[in-house]
Amino acid sequence: MDWTHVLVWVVVAVLIILSIYGITLYNQLVNIKHAVSRAWANIDVLLRQRHEELPKLVEACRQYMQYEQGTLERVINARNAVSQARDRSDLKQLGQAETALRNGLGQLFALAEGYPELQASTSFQHLQQRISGLESGIADRRELYNAAVNINNVRIEQFPDVLIARLFSFQAAELLQFSEADKADVDLRQLFS
Repeated sequence: MDWTHVLVWVVVAVLIILSIYGITLYNQLVNIKHAVSRAWANIDVLLRQRHEELPKLVEACRQYMQYEQGTLERVINARNAVSQARDRSDLKQLGQAETALRNGLGQLFALAEGYPELQASTSFQHLQQRISGLESGIADRRELYNAAVNINNVRIEQFPDVLIARLFSFQAAELLQFSEADKADVDLRQLFS
C-alpha cells in the first residue's frame, strides 16, 4: 500500500467536502438575501396600493370637511414623503414618513367622526376599510420583513458563513422601524382636539 496515494485521496476527499460545504453555505446565503428582497417587495406592493387609495380618501373627505384643509394637506404631504422614501429605498426616512402618515390618518379618521354625512358615505366607508386593511397588511409584512432581515444579518456574521459572506460581499440589510411615537399608546384627547 502506497501511503502517498492514500494521502492524495484523503486530501482530494477533504477538498471535495469543503467545496460542497462552501457551495451549500453560499446557496443558503443567496436564498436568505432573496427572502429579504421578496419580503420588501411584499411591503412595497401594499405601500403602492395605499398610495393609490389615499387621494381618493382625501377627495371624499374634502367634499364634506371644508374646514379641515390642514389635516388633509398633512395626509397628502406624508403620503408623498412615504413615496419618495420608498422610491429611494431609504428605510429610516420611510419609517419616519410612515409615522407621520399614520398620525395624519388617525387624526383624519377622528375628525371624520364629527361629520355624519361623511360617515354615512359608502365611498368613505369603503376607503376607510380598505386603508385600514392595508395598514394591517403593512404591519404584518413589516414583521415578516424584519424577521428576514434579522436572519440575513445574523447569518452573514456567524462563523463559517461570515467567510463566504465576506468573500462574496453579502451586505447587512436595514430593519424597517417606525418612530417611538408610532409605538406609543394613542392619545385620544389629542386626536379629538
